[in-house]
Amino acid sequence: MRIAVDVGGTFTDVILLDEETQELRLEKVETTPHNPASGVLQGFHKADARPGTIDYFVHGTTLGLNALLTRTAAQVAILTTKGFRDVYELGRTARDPMYDLTYRKPRPLVPRYLAFEVTERMDYQGNVLTAFDEQEARAVARKLREYGVEAVAVCFLHSYANPQHELAAQTVLQQECPSLFVTLSHQLSREYREYERTSTTVIDAGIKPIVRNYLEQLDGELRAGGFAGHFLLTRSGGGAMTVASAKEQPVHLVLSGPAGGVIGASALSSLVGAQNLITLDMGGTSLDASLIVDGHAQVDNDAAFEHLPISLPILDIKTIGAGGGSIGWIDEGGHLQMGPHSAGSIPGPACYAKGGQQPTFTDAALLAGYLDPANFLGGEIDLAPEPAHRALQEQLAAPLGLSVPQVATGMLRMSEAKITGAIREISIERGFHPGDFALFAFGGGGGFVASGVARELGLPRVIIPPGPANFSALGMLMVDVVHDFSQTLVTDLYTADLAAIRAAYALLAQQGTYVLEQDGFSPTDRRLIRSAELRYQGQEHTVNITLPEHEITSGDLSQMTDMFNESHRIQYGHSMDDPIELVTLRMRAVGLLPRPHLPKIASGTGSVEVARKGERQVYRPSPNQNEYQVNYAVYDRLKLRRSDQLVGPAIIEEPTSTTLLHAGDAMTVGEYGELVLTIGELS
Repeated sequence: MRIAVDVGGTFTDVILLDEETQELRLEKVETTPHNPASGVLQGFHKADARPGTIDYFVHGTTLGLNALLTRTAAQVAILTTKGFRDVYELGRTARDPMYDLTYRKPRPLVPRYLAFEVTERMDYQGNVLTAFDEQEARAVARKLREYGVEAVAVCFLHSYANPQHELAAQTVLQQECPSLFVTLSHQLSREYREYERTSTTVIDAGIKPIVRNYLEQLDGELRAGGFAGHFLLTRSGGGAMTVASAKEQPVHLVLSGPAGGVIGASALSSLVGAQNLITLDMGGTSLDASLIVDGHAQVDNDAAFEHLPISLPILDIKTIGAGGGSIGWIDEGGHLQMGPHSAGSIPGPACYAKGGQQPTFTDAALLAGYLDPANFLGGEIDLAPEPAHRALQEQLAAPLGLSVPQVATGMLRMSEAKITGAIREISIERGFHPGDFALFAFGGGGGFVASGVARELGLPRVIIPPGPANFSALGMLMVDVVHDFSQTLVTDLYTADLAAIRAAYALLAQQGTYVLEQDGFSPTDRRLIRSAELRYQGQEHTVNITLPEHEITSGDLSQMTDMFNESHRIQYGHSMDDPIELVTLRMRAVGLLPRPHLPKIASGTGSVEVARKGERQVYRPSPNQNEYQVNYAVYDRLKLRRSDQLVGPAIIEEPTSTTLLHAGDAMTVGEYGELVLTIGELS
């Protein structure tokens, strides 16, 4: 048996796979923010998963992410080279809101009084210029004890080239402060750019106590219950990592949850016959969008979270506050707005009748007529229209001078507009045309907004996978174990010392092979994937290209040039004849895990009447009429079979999700139970 558990802001998704029968069991439980481990164990219980029968447990968690969002990470100090105390405080001079006169830089995670200096110095090639002052480091360690610091981020100048002094500092800190959590920058990133490397180290140190305690608690409770299998966690950069690695480098888990859906979409792209996908994952709290190009997820090596850079490979995922719990409100100009704040699982939308007072996306969907109040989460939650109506009427409709149905429809359209904007950012602004992609929509609300968003963007096709509300968890069952290594080596591409490049890659390969051996992978189950970051001379930003498996020779330089020019043209719209620089060497070490096989569903008879449940009146405004009702046919997705077809307007219900077809849309059921929507003109 395999099980995957994805902890979201509102719900925890569970999927259990029986490898012998290939049966999938999908469940949802409410997230328990006060005790995340409890929610995971509730998911095990609800899915009838006995720990002793589980071979693989793959987990996606938002624990580190939430600690950063809420600024509840551990108290961190910085230990750096003398004279460079303010590298982290100063950051970069660039700022996103260029014309906002009231702009203030986000508060750093480490206040200046907790940034300490130690005498030591390396040059950019790793040669020692000034020896490490051990006594000075011991004096700093004693100060850390006095301040009650929980974790320390050690980031010395040019330690990416030679980590000797960082390792010496670690020895001193462990001797003087045995309970202190220590993160060394070179163990996370062997790349230049001191600010980005320091920020990455600080984030890791800040969430390490929280994540490590959580993982030790969860692992301990599972082992006590008889679990003896592999415990893996999804990484922000794709793939998974062992629980032992996650406790040492939790920064890789910052986008752990959203990564599962992207991994799953990449794995399914060939099965559903669509190599280019735009993924749309709409949950209860947020929405995540990303690109799959030629079957591969896009990776960003210069990512930032909440304006804090992370110098690690991270899946290029755009996250916005547009989920089922997103709250509607009126801004200072008297206009309707949606999100980013969410009602979450506690107290939840007003229609949950659990104390929620604010109008949310789910309340609007209910009052517009799209949701069956008696069939939400398979009937586990009875939706109450009265508190939802009261929330919209008192807080939005009355102040705006509109009817409740008008406001409900406006809230849904506003959310679709925000989602459309997010997708434009990851497609058009990256040099891709949305019309060349299919929209792959999942999460509890993905199918609900997919048709409207695709029509707005000009996407011809929408694919809703089986079990969309649990799809991120399903994607977690398709992971491989991944480790990323890198080394800065700035040199002109055509005059580069090829022997030095080969030696650097050999060292990266040695590191990759070692960690995969430690993870228990045999030589036949290991893959080492080489890539390099290049740029035109004088540029700041780089482009990553994949390299051949063999050692780099002079004959490969021309091919690398062509690949770089083409990648640069796609991303930035042009290429140049300027000299090209090699900047960073990268190595991805992959431990291959057995992939589950998705079962195909039975063929249908050509008639969908057996799946029809009735019809429902939905409020939809038109340009010519203020209000009118449209009849939507309602179908049970669980009764649809392969090759079944229907046309909109229609509502396709399943226990944890709803898919909408508007007038002009058509739908066909695929081999694996996926719904393939052809988007037509709205009539």
